[in-house]
Amino acid sequence: MTRIRVFQVATGNVGTEMIKRIGRHPDLELVGLHCYTPEKVGRDAGEIAGIGPIGVTATGTVDEIIAANPDAPTFHGVFPDEDLYVQVLEAGIDIVTTADWITGWHRDTNHPHPSGKPVTQLLQEACAAGGSTFYGTGMNPGVNQILGVVCSADVAEIENITTIESVDVSCHHSADTWTEVGYGLPVDHPDLPDMLEKYTRVFADSVLMMADCFEVTLDEVAFSYELGACTRDVDLGWYRLPQGSLGASYLKYQGLVAGVPKIETHLEWQMTPRTDPHWDIKGCYTTRILGDPCVYNKHMILPKPGIDLSDPASFASIGLTVTGMPALNAIKAVLAAPPGLLSSADLPPRGFAGRFR
Repeated sequence: MTRIRVFQVATGNVGTEMIKRIGRHPDLELVGLHCYTPEKVGRDAGEIAGIGPIGVTATGTVDEIIAANPDAPTFHGVFPDEDLYVQVLEAGIDIVTTADWITGWHRDTNHPHPSGKPVTQLLQEACAAGGSTFYGTGMNPGVNQILGVVCSADVAEIENITTIESVDVSCHHSADTWTEVGYGLPVDHPDLPDMLEKYTRVFADSVLMMADCFEVTLDEVAFSYELGACTRDVDLGWYRLPQGSLGASYLKYQGLVAGVPKIETHLEWQMTPRTDPHWDIKGCYTTRILGDPCVYNKHMILPKPGIDLSDPASFASIGLTVTGMPALNAIKAVLAAPPGLLSSADLPPRGFAGRFR
């Protein structure tokens, strides 16, 4: 079998983990690595990932991605790089990304492009010019909203569907990300609600994608929040949370019809359990469907037997893996799809299938 030639973009937490996972994936071959940090350019990708040399040298320009003519770049940065996307798509190369993209509504609404065009329009035009395909899974992880859709197959009449991400986020060692979201600021800081919404609004895309599958027209997607204040100073080693600052949160994105919540995504996050109020973090993804019949589904993610969760790196690896793997496993289906923008609703079930070794 000819393996799919993948060019990895970005080497943050998720990107570094995916270098390791690509090397073990039976469908994929890593042929290049694009780095934004100049100090990483010229180094071996395996050394950057901490696994030893693998014979792939990191580069730093979009031209080098295009010149390598990969089957697909995989973009695993936290925040999108729309200009890189456009250049690669116009060159006729498909892209799969985990970065802040499910339907595009969030980017169009909250992060205007300097060109003045909606980001969705930019990418659609690039796909049309290059005959290429763009697919974004969204973060945390990309299958969350699909679980909500799949679980509804058993239901004759749906009244409400809610997906809940209940996780300890202290394993996600990205200080820039949590600074943008507002963790570590006093819970009464006037900018905090807007920061939380701006940088989590991609989860409204999750609601909108499910609504598209259910053929439900929503009046709006409403945002609400509860904040957990640290009851003492907390030093995580890589991030500091002063007493009284945001250390946990419960966020809701609710798709409303005539004021009634119909489709919801909730985010129950904690950086530390030492907050007031405090939530009982489940460490799982839950789907609740109220209807005839009702459905309760808990998607637990457990470590491989023998993994020592007292090791912070092993603990973090689980969260990074479930964020990145939906993108890697979808590549084959994306390459087979027609040109244009895809959401998870457009992929066949085989597009979410993992692989046996």
